[in-house]
Amino acid sequence: MRTYFLLFLFFLSLSFSAQNLSENQKLESLCRIWGFLKYYHPYVAKGNTDWDQQFFQKINQLENVHNKTELNKLYSVWIKGLGKVSPCKECSIQHGKIYFLKNFDLSWIDNSDIFTEDISQKLHYIENNRNISDSHYFGRNEGKIFFRNEKSYSSNFTSQSIVLLELFRYWNYVEYFFPYKYETDQNWNSVLTEMIPKFLAVTDDETYHLTLAELVTKTDDSHAYLSSKLISHFLYGSKKVPVEYSYAEGKLVVTKINSNRFNEKIRLNIGDIIYDIEGKTISQMVNGFGKYIPASNSWGKIFKVKNAFLLSNKDSVSIKIERNGQNMEITTKTYLKKDIISEKAPVPEKWKFIDDSKQTGYVNMGVLEKNDIDEMYSNLKSAKSIIFDLRNYPRQTIRPLSTLFLPQTTVYYQFTLPETNYPGKFYSKQNSIGRKNTEYYKGNVIVLVDESTQSQAETTVMMFKQHPKAKIIGSNTSGANGDVISFKIAGLSTRFSGLGAYYPDGRETQRIGIIPDILVKPSLEGLKSGKDEVLERALEHIKNNN
Repeated sequence: MRTYFLLFLFFLSLSFSAQNLSENQKLESLCRIWGFLKYYHPYVAKGNTDWDQQFFQKINQLENVHNKTELNKLYSVWIKGLGKVSPCKECSIQHGKIYFLKNFDLSWIDNSDIFTEDISQKLHYIENNRNISDSHYFGRNEGKIFFRNEKSYSSNFTSQSIVLLELFRYWNYVEYFFPYKYETDQNWNSVLTEMIPKFLAVTDDETYHLTLAELVTKTDDSHAYLSSKLISHFLYGSKKVPVEYSYAEGKLVVTKINSNRFNEKIRLNIGDIIYDIEGKTISQMVNGFGKYIPASNSWGKIFKVKNAFLLSNKDSVSIKIERNGQNMEITTKTYLKKDIISEKAPVPEKWKFIDDSKQTGYVNMGVLEKNDIDEMYSNLKSAKSIIFDLRNYPRQTIRPLSTLFLPQTTVYYQFTLPETNYPGKFYSKQNSIGRKNTEYYKGNVIVLVDESTQSQAETTVMMFKQHPKAKIIGSNTSGANGDVISFKIAGLSTRFSGLGAYYPDGRETQRIGIIPDILVKPSLEGLKSGKDEVLERALEHIKNNN
């Protein structure tokens, strides 16, 4: 009998302990419910209550909550106090859309470790009778979401409550409106679990900004960034070695020496190969920056940080170089940017023939304007091949170009757009381009790409790929496509991709980039010699295939 009694007490204690909740569990549940009600509850979504103040009240009330029963009682009273939710007949109507559901996840509602069945039922009722009219907190412009009516708080650390509010706000932005949430390296649910203690540990401005940057980086999106002078100063520095360089094979090649207003000579030469800065290899520096620099992939991360390698807060830096086959270590002075004299690069030609026989045209897509296209085409249409250099950012020229270079209207990619009537869901829409044109350009279309080919540039490549004789040459593109949503978090400018972009057959480009038909990456030797190896490979391809 005594044994059974002890077993009963043991299982009773297990049951009791299972009801107790950690601080993280309580805060995670508040983040989810606060975000869900903000976008789903008809009364809240219309902006009829100060939702930030509701958050601050609940944060204070959570201090007196210790177990599941008390937590669910708090939520029950809260939901009831928001007013009755009327049945919504339209919420169940299907509109013939093809839904993309990889991002949609309300399974947390049924987590019985946190929520009682009563609360789960209340939340599902709100889901099924959700707000489907205009939201106070977001709108749509040409398919893209924009956030509105959000109070901007100081970028300075002021209180733990505001720090948590900014975390919860950003986490829910991604949860319901980021089209590539399903592709992040770290599951977005576990991001919340990890970041709550980090935000609770914030005590000063610098840590606040760095923790926000770490959060933004977890989107794994090259469109994303956090604009912060504190972070720039902490990560990079305000002084610079006055040289320009290119990246290849994990090293830097000095390509230009800039003068300074003190007329001081620095110890680097054009052609020097830099492989170590202040005791760190270039790869180690990328990894060090990487925690705070969002990018879709490794090559995107290198592209975003490569201009920072020779920045420092120190008056000089120690650099290991290879010069004329010999390794040496030098110390070179750094300068404030205002003290560096950099000659303006000449404005590149928008288009030209690249050979004397005028059989190969070249177009710099970074400077070609819409109103240039007819003249450009008139000049180059007699060429057997035209090279379009997209190692830059084009200027909204994709549609007029498609009418000249594609034989017919064609689907060149599909979007996934956020469903405003059901936050978290996206729907697919195919995009066509071009027109029926028997007089389209029938020569070779060569497109040059690399990691700087991003967003609109990648979409333009996808258009050119529809040409019957297209060839993509270079290295993988950025892997960040689909326009952007720009907004503020903690008073700091930030953004992430706003639309999902895919090949017509549904294959992904985000994080992967567009894979070239012919892979070519710059080499150290090529950079030292001043060669454009990608362009050279394109000319070789044209020569061998004409």
